[in-house]
Amino acid sequence: MPLSNNKVADDGTSAQPLQEGKAMVDSLIKVVACYRHLASCVGGCMDNSSLRRDLRQTRERAQTLAVSCRNHLTARLRDKTLPETERKETELLWVAFSSCLELLHADMCKVFTMAKHFSLANNSNMVQTGIQGGTTEVAARALSLPDLQEAGDGTQTSSVEGQEQSQLEQEIAQVDRTLDDMELKVNVLRWTVEALSPQYADPVSTDSASLALLSIDEEAAQSFCSRSQVFAAMMLSGVAIFALVLSVCVVFLV
Repeated sequence: MPLSNNKVADDGTSAQPLQEGKAMVDSLIKVVACYRHLASCVGGCMDNSSLRRDLRQTRERAQTLAVSCRNHLTARLRDKTLPETERKETELLWVAFSSCLELLHADMCKVFTMAKHFSLANNSNMVQTGIQGGTTEVAARALSLPDLQEAGDGTQTSSVEGQEQSQLEQEIAQVDRTLDDMELKVNVLRWTVEALSPQYADPVSTDSASLALLSIDEEAAQSFCSRSQVFAAMMLSGVAIFALVLSVCVVFLV
């Protein structure tokens, strides 16, 4: 299911709450992570018609969520009356969404390239990675479905693969256009967006063990400095004694 370029009305209002946007972005992140996991299996010993079907269904789900996220976040960022705190949160969601969409685009390109070199019609060229198990359960959890049923007889011919490759190529081009269109609709500079969540804050440790380690390091540094000073004093004293002995020898020899 390719992404659609639906126009978002610039009416200056956004009735959908911020939490809904967070939930949609979180769902998209999970689905894209699942797609990345499935994409890593293409061309390996787990590659089969079920994996290609799971990839297609996961990709369709990700694109559907991407359309919803884009429309929702675009509408909120165009809202002139949006409070500053909510705008910052929405900008943070926008950065997470756009980064997630870029990862999806990269994985789609990877699947397209790998599928060209590893055809299911001739599975003798598959790389024996040693990984065992299925991918249907992973895809079902990501799509929030109890189970995924395979349609058809499970065979994969060259003509069917060609059609899927052509469709995937069109979807890749559509995602690429969507990324460019997003930058034109909403001007959010990623390097200006500051993370606000507690998990991104600088770690502050009040642990007594950490303080003890710091005090031990300071004591070790002080002891090292004192040893260095003693060694330098001994060296200077040795040089002075040697110079004195040498001068006495010269006087007696003359």
